[in-house]
Amino acid sequence: AAEANLVRNAGFESGLGGWTCSAGSGSVVSSPVHGGASALRAVPAGSDNARCSQAVAVRPNSEYQLSAWVQGSYVYLGATGTGTTDVSTWTPGTSGWQQLRTSFTTGPNTTSVTVHTHGWYGQSAYHVDDVLLTGPGGDPGEPDPEPPAAPGGLAVGQTTSTSITLTWNAAAGATGYHVYRDGQKVQSAPGTSATVTGLKPSTSYEFRVSAVNGAGESA
Repeated sequence: AAEANLVRNAGFESGLGGWTCSAGSGSVVSSPVHGGASALRAVPAGSDNARCSQAVAVRPNSEYQLSAWVQGSYVYLGATGTGTTDVSTWTPGTSGWQQLRTSFTTGPNTTSVTVHTHGWYGQSAYHVDDVLLTGPGGDPGEPDPEPPAAPGGLAVGQTTSTSITLTWNAAAGATGYHVYRDGQKVQSAPGTSATVTGLKPSTSYEFRVSAVNGAGESA
């Protein structure tokens, strides 16, 4: 059975967790983003092409579909270590978000592949968001991944006329959290606290928090 997404922290909502970027070239930004509140920004410099990668567990002799939304000049998406033919696709440049797609089949002994994206030497920064790898999970004995349960214990901490600090309990399996104000997502947090700013004095607000991982988002 195909899983929802085998890539961890696919939307970079938990910073660079799960990803490795060459020469410190990667960072997480809040704009531009394709989905959620964060995206990857990577800057090629000198002889470095700003390669950001993640090792993903897969099964032998299986088919996989890989995609990502990208923006910038000369952005590449690919997979290595497939055990058959490694794949790569690219775009010479786009001013808006563009989805790159490719696919591959693993070899008879392949249990891990490396998903990667990179730019090109001497070019400007590129952005990546919502990386997706679908196919059979790496361990046939493990159940399909599920979104985490909703976090509990949401509490108000320090408040000022324009900000509020929130805390909550950790949710098992969560890789990050989204903070909602009056039904609109305003912030993502890697841990169990967040300070929301930009509020109006003497105004009532409703806050809610959800937990997220590679399989989706909780209530």
